[in-house]
Amino acid sequence: MEFRHLGRSGLIVSQLAFGNWLTRSSPGGEETEIACVRAALDAGITTFDTADVYADAHAEESLGRALKGERREGLEILTKVFAPVGPGRNDMGLSRKHIRESIANSLRRLGTDHVDVYQAHRFDLSTPLEETMEALADVVHSGKAHYIGVSEWTADQIRQGHSLARELKIPLVSNQPQYSALWRVPEAEVIPACEELGVGQIVWSPLAQGVLTGKYLPGGTWPEGSRATDANDGSAELAAWLTDDVLSRVRQLGPIAAEGGLTAAQLSLAWVLQNPNVCAAVLGASRPEQITDNVKAVGIRLEGEVMDRIDSVLGPVVNRDPAVTVESSPPSPGWRLA
Repeated sequence: MEFRHLGRSGLIVSQLAFGNWLTRSSPGGEETEIACVRAALDAGITTFDTADVYADAHAEESLGRALKGERREGLEILTKVFAPVGPGRNDMGLSRKHIRESIANSLRRLGTDHVDVYQAHRFDLSTPLEETMEALADVVHSGKAHYIGVSEWTADQIRQGHSLARELKIPLVSNQPQYSALWRVPEAEVIPACEELGVGQIVWSPLAQGVLTGKYLPGGTWPEGSRATDANDGSAELAAWLTDDVLSRVRQLGPIAAEGGLTAAQLSLAWVLQNPNVCAAVLGASRPEQITDNVKAVGIRLEGEVMDRIDSVLGPVVNRDPAVTVESSPPSPGWRLA
């Protein structure tokens, strides 16, 4: 494993992080997650990402149990707040009330007295940003989080939040956007703003929900037990990628990867980690061996000619539209995290 500073902070994270959004909901449940967490630890992964809303709060609980007995100072635990966690009007968002209640519940479920990074899961259009940042400052100043981060905020929202964070003397150090060789939405605006501010990226879906592994072939027949065949395992996220055009182009990455002694998944992870503003890529897994295989992407340096070939193959099907990040801000209290 190799490590990077998170933005311009002093916090060091593993270049691959284990995320349990889908793992906790996959067949096998907590038993599978514990095996995957063990594989992650054995591979040198020290950074673990979750959220209060994942698996109806059970993800935090099971991650806490899986990490029980590990030296807390040797881990970086990240969780998030925003999405609905109950039926009440105040059971979502970034109000002072919800943030204070949510951090207490997250720490209880995780079995720890602090998290390393507490992340605002989306931007809250219905709460004054000043209220949100002051509440997050309370979390940091009380010792319940060392740093704060955001997820899927626009460049302007990150700038505003970062400015308030500096006034409140708290470190806003990270953003968690979707980012992969197929999804380059953050490149136009978000990543340049973060580079300027010293904010690092902890990216999710670096394998485009498994599409970049090459396991989905053109023709519409999906591997049994894959996410595309399981309505409870994130299949809705795959819909845009499961077209013959996209899948035919992804297949062309196989020979490029093989030339470097890599799998398509390892090539795609190495592509993400090539970006100097990416501090960590969040990996999910339904089997421990997926973790073991994917960590081999760490330390791989792709030559410019290889990067150009990847661009040439995927270019026509890449999403680069920064407006998509704006659309991720929930428009109403009825919004639910996908």
